[in-house]
Amino acid sequence: MKGKPLEMSLLFDFYGETLTEKQRELFDLYYNEDLSLAEIAEHAGITRQGVRDSIKRAEHALREMEEKLGLVARYGGTERCAEELSQQVTALLALNADKLHSREAEDILSRMAALLEQLRQEA
Repeated sequence: MKGKPLEMSLLFDFYGETLTEKQRELFDLYYNEDLSLAEIAEHAGITRQGVRDSIKRAEHALREMEEKLGLVARYGGTERCAEELSQQVTALLALNADKLHSREAEDILSRMAALLEQLRQEA
């Protein structure tokens, strides 16, 4: 994954509900709102070290969930496959328009494109 903040944001999107309410709040302030540990500590009324410890525990819990379930990795694989399929559908549509001129192929490719779009919207 590209960088720790992106990794943590993805893990939080998938598994954030497994954290305690306090961990979710502190994690969100740190990673999504980009507040410093000191700013979060002042906001939450705890020490900077307490904020750091809570965030570290949350990171560990999120990574542990990913190790067990692998949803983020599976999502990334699905996205890559969907993108490649989309490119292949586009290439086949162009080939059909230029050389094949098959109405049946055009209908099949249109349905495939619609299914890919639906897959992306549900992801």
